Amino acid sequence: MFNFHPFCNIKICSISFGLLIILSGCTSVAVQMPVTSKQPKTITTYFDYQLISPQNQAITMQDFLSDIEKANVVLVGEWHGHSGIHRFQTELLNAMVQQNPHLALSMEQFTRDRQAIVNQYLAGKIGEATLIKEANAWPNYTSDYRPLVELAKVEKLDVIAANAPTPIVSCIAKEGLNYINRLPYKERSWLAETISVEDSAYKKRFMAFAHHGDELQNSKQFAAQVTWDETMAESIVRYLKQHPDKQVMHTAGKFHVEDGLGIAASILARAPHLNVVIVTPVDVEKRLEKTSGDYRLQILGLPLQFVKNENMIASFQVLSERNNNLRCIK
Repeated sequence: MFNFHPFCNIKICSISFGLLIILSGCTSVAVQMPVTSKQPKTITTYFDYQLISPQNQAITMQDFLSDIEKANVVLVGEWHGHSGIHRFQTELLNAMVQQNPHLALSMEQFTRDRQAIVNQYLAGKIGEATLIKEANAWPNYTSDYRPLVELAKVEKLDVIAANAPTPIVSCIAKEGLNYINRLPYKERSWLAETISVEDSAYKKRFMAFAHHGDELQNSKQFAAQVTWDETMAESIVRYLKQHPDKQVMHTAGKFHVEDGLGIAASILARAPHLNVVIVTPVDVEKRLEKTSGDYRLQILGLPLQFVKNENMIASFQVLSERNNNLRCIK
């Protein structure tokens, strides 16, 4: 079953087993910092976007392509379901493959245990309905990820089903990282070989947002979060070891990639020589940080999800009840 990740696209998000987190910066509004290069686009619809360099300059897609020509990995963060971000991802993939046909698409939205299904679809051996069902495609697949996969299919690009299976990660969120010791060999192979839950800037950031649950439960939730990151990172690094001439574009939720933490840090821990470039979405009304090493994708912020407190609580209850039927290995 599909669950939005803990730091995703909605103002109020959930992680498996009912850790409900209100992002402290979700509804803040600030004056946009003026950029110092080309005149930025006017962003008025949810299809619009503007790329901003780490130096706070408005840049074009062609500028960005020049900057990433020697990158091994381009991590594109997203708010799941945001039309402008998904438009950018597809346009970027199309531009990248025209520049470098030795390209692969890696996705948070498919899991390792479904790689064979994804491969069968790309080879034309199954149809889209079968892909959606058997690969556990996200509910917004047809609107948001179909364009990426179909472009990869036309261009004969590999698609890396990079993520860890949600049921296993949900059990880690419930019972802690030691849960992986109960897994059969095959299921254990669907997760990264090494998963670090040691203190880090990433853990500190995660815990700062973990306002629900006690310290132990929040630590279990972090173990689940980092299992996703480590698995996606390892999937990308393994692919590049097998295909050193390739460049990889990876799509994932914003929190997984921003500020060089999460997936980026996990990639570099495994392969320090790789050149990793990061794009993170930002609300056009928020002030741009001078110190960020990320490229920023300015877009309209998402609408406020709840106005009335009782509606928010009711939504929390529904999300929590979804996990009641989860069965973990004893």
